[in-house]
Amino acid sequence: MKIFMIGTQRSGSNLLRLMVNQAPSIAAPHPPHFMERFTPLLPSYGDLQDEANFARLVDDAVAMVERNPVPWGVSFDRAEIRARCRDNSLVAIFGAVMDRMAEANGKQHWMCKSLANVHFLPEIERYFGAEARYLYLYRDGRDVCLSFLKAVVGEKTAFHVARQWDLEQQLALECGRRVPASQYLALSYEELTSNSESTLKLLCRWLGIEFHPGMLDFHQSEEAGKTAASGQMWANVRKPVMTSNTKKWLTALKRDEIIDFESVAGRSLTELGYDLEVAGKQEPVRSYDASALAALDAENRSRKAAVKEELSPEDAAARKPQEDLLAAIRARKVAA
Repeated sequence: MKIFMIGTQRSGSNLLRLMVNQAPSIAAPHPPHFMERFTPLLPSYGDLQDEANFARLVDDAVAMVERNPVPWGVSFDRAEIRARCRDNSLVAIFGAVMDRMAEANGKQHWMCKSLANVHFLPEIERYFGAEARYLYLYRDGRDVCLSFLKAVVGEKTAFHVARQWDLEQQLALECGRRVPASQYLALSYEELTSNSESTLKLLCRWLGIEFHPGMLDFHQSEEAGKTAASGQMWANVRKPVMTSNTKKWLTALKRDEIIDFESVAGRSLTELGYDLEVAGKQEPVRSYDASALAALDAENRSRKAAVKEELSPEDAAARKPQEDLLAAIRARKVAA
């Protein structure tokens, strides 16, 4: 089985990853985000049917894993990864690296928790076919927004978070309408945290594996320790399930931010069963003209720059090896 978690970051994906990683048959490493990071860079490699170009992409993709802020502890032979690829594509390299990782950990199956894979589903569906399972993890978008506004990654205005969140929920929901029911399961963060055992048992039945009580002890695992030590944004994975970590947006988001979020993402909130609080009820749904959008874009850029300046030396050091590799790739000329 190849399990793809889809949705939007800051929705509990590391929590669920660490729970699933405790299953004896599934390896769920911290992801290097192959598809998200390398897809925009593919033009620099030229024609991937040229073996030299494809070999360079294989080498860079493996190098990205070797520089992951949460170490995998797996050695990779580039020639072996190339031999595992069924065609000359990025998704083939992704699958080959994940297969090798699972085997190195003595596991039959793997799960990728890179939620941004929701943007690359047609290619994933083409390559993996019936082997793939799609696990849609969703959370009240307003709590996702609050988390992004505090995090070192992501968009930094409620408008921009809402726009991303709405698009990604719609892509995930469309996947559920498109693939066979046996290949798709939707779980909410709220259910996962309030009814952890029953939600995990449901997940295990869908995967066709036995539930392991150790899945609830994820915070005591070696992988949780490595993850927490690799960045402040993952510190909570060393704690047991935080059952009260919901609806914080009600008091922590500004009213103006709630209106922005609900105005942009109201359709997805409603479709997922979350009630709107302000927009369309207490206040009109907002529309945004060109000048409003330009002002929001400027504010978003400014906030992102400020967050980057405030990044702790430890977090910056953990991210630097991958960032340096990506910068070097971007600096290359397009392959002939």
